[in-house]
Amino acid sequence: MKFKFNMPVNLKFGSGVIKDNSEDFKLGRKALLVTGKNSARLSGALDDILDVLTDQKISFDIFDKVENNPNLDNVAMGAVYAKECGADFIVAVGGGSPLDAAKAIAALCTNDIEPIELLGKKFENPFIPIIAVPTTSGTGSEVTPYSVLTIPSMKTKKSFTSPWSFPKVAFADPRYTYSLPYLKTVDTAFDAFSHLMESYYSLRSTPLNDAVALEGIKVFAECKGDITIGNITEDVREKLMYASCLGGIAISHTGTTLMHSMGYSLTYFKGISHGRSNAMILAEYMRLNKSELPEKTEKVLELLGFDSIDEAGSYFSLGLDENPVLSDEECRTYANLAMGQGSAKLNPKSVNEDDVCDLYRIIFGGGQ
Repeated sequence: MKFKFNMPVNLKFGSGVIKDNSEDFKLGRKALLVTGKNSARLSGALDDILDVLTDQKISFDIFDKVENNPNLDNVAMGAVYAKECGADFIVAVGGGSPLDAAKAIAALCTNDIEPIELLGKKFENPFIPIIAVPTTSGTGSEVTPYSVLTIPSMKTKKSFTSPWSFPKVAFADPRYTYSLPYLKTVDTAFDAFSHLMESYYSLRSTPLNDAVALEGIKVFAECKGDITIGNITEDVREKLMYASCLGGIAISHTGTTLMHSMGYSLTYFKGISHGRSNAMILAEYMRLNKSELPEKTEKVLELLGFDSIDEAGSYFSLGLDENPVLSDEECRTYANLAMGQGSAKLNPKSVNEDDVCDLYRIIFGGGQ
């Protein structure tokens, strides 16, 4: 047995962790808060952070222009702002978009490169440090090195990673998800589940990583019934954030697989949320890979309490009226883009573009 496991993020989990650990904010003299328009304020996270920065006598500025699914222009704007205000560390607050954007901004602050060169993953200088504060339970970006960005010229999303893009500290406080609406809670929970499952299935999986993924799947399963009926209690919120963190830790070691590769085009072209896009693909993804991983597939179904993949597919369509219909041309285009993602190569069952095109047709009724 041979494997590597590294989780360099100083993760603080639980209610009130920011105010309980205010000393952890002493990463520099000037903080730039990187966030979107609403979630940091609505969640209460922003107020807690500003209180701590004030108490610690750390000056700050706010960049609240992160877009959903940020692109290169958006992160370049953030980097210019960070340099102009003299920030020497970043506090990223929000869902996956602000956290991913913050990693790109941190890289551009210290490396004299064009934004598109982020994808080359060759950085000469360490990034300015990052504190991550998630307000959703989905991406797990607070404990990963990945920054996922929309690249319009490529008509898809691409990611970069570096040892320097791991946040130094992550504060995972479930209270910051209390203001999330029900469907947003569902979609982000499905995103977290996709990370756990894909890590478990990945060609890079290891026994230790599997243990992390299985713990997350078990915790998600404990929330399954409450999610179905909309009973999103504080206990459920806590478990979903825990599962999300575990999903992030898991994919930090394995990456994702074909489900993510296929889901990106649904977000880019159809505006479907990332977690929901993955959920639409999940059943056929399981069916495709069952021949390679029969025992793992049965284990996932057992933990979730499902008797079949069809039953799992029905559950992960929760809150969805119907799938979009894709033309044959769209299926072919999306398949080509999916095969251009590195994550497709980590799928347990090897696939080609025709295989992926057929999967899109099966799920989304291509050719109609």
